[in-house]
Amino acid sequence: MTDNEITISLPGVQLGGELNIPDNALGLVIFAHGSGSSRKSPRNQYVARILRQHGMGTLLFDLLTAEEELLDSQTGRLRFNIPFLAGRLLQITRWALDRGTTGDMKVGYFGASTGAAAALVAAAEIQDEISAVVSRGGRPDLAGDALERVTAPTLLIVGGEDKVVIELNEEAFTRLKCERELRIVPGASHLFEEPGKLEIVAQMAAEWFVHHLQPLARHH
Repeated sequence: MTDNEITISLPGVQLGGELNIPDNALGLVIFAHGSGSSRKSPRNQYVARILRQHGMGTLLFDLLTAEEELLDSQTGRLRFNIPFLAGRLLQITRWALDRGTTGDMKVGYFGASTGAAAALVAAAEIQDEISAVVSRGGRPDLAGDALERVTAPTLLIVGGEDKVVIELNEEAFTRLKCERELRIVPGASHLFEEPGKLEIVAQMAAEWFVHHLQPLARHH
């Protein structure tokens, strides 16, 4: 199993990342974290561990450089700049595909908060390359007109106590034309911090990715 901290070199920027690919991985899940977060997000790290237990490879990375993080913490200018975040995610996706680390593996996105909107915009852009999307407490509404162009099966997970975000997810759900599900976790707030709630999210995500990312031959 490869378990390594990596530096991802893109045009003009270098981003920290963490790539873990179990032997005989079923697929690769690329994480897009939410505003004010990073690849070290304990919630995303937890979900990534569960996904690896189910045979998924995972790639967590920093959407922003240290300088961009500083600027964003002062201005909040980048965290809601979905085209910028989606563009960065697309660059990372192409980096992963070009490196050949994925082999013939299918690729999925796991997005949280504004990262979910970036994941949906990116999935709409490279339809053939993305086989599944999961949103945790996400803002898919911010994906705008890209929602109608998403072809990857999409799972939206929202906390039952996160009333405003539930409405925003319901609105986005009606605009999605792909295979889709909206699941509400009872008693969970926006960050799923209540005991046992994040475990439910991780299990839902794992089942979604296992179903949609595994090679067709494995269905038999």
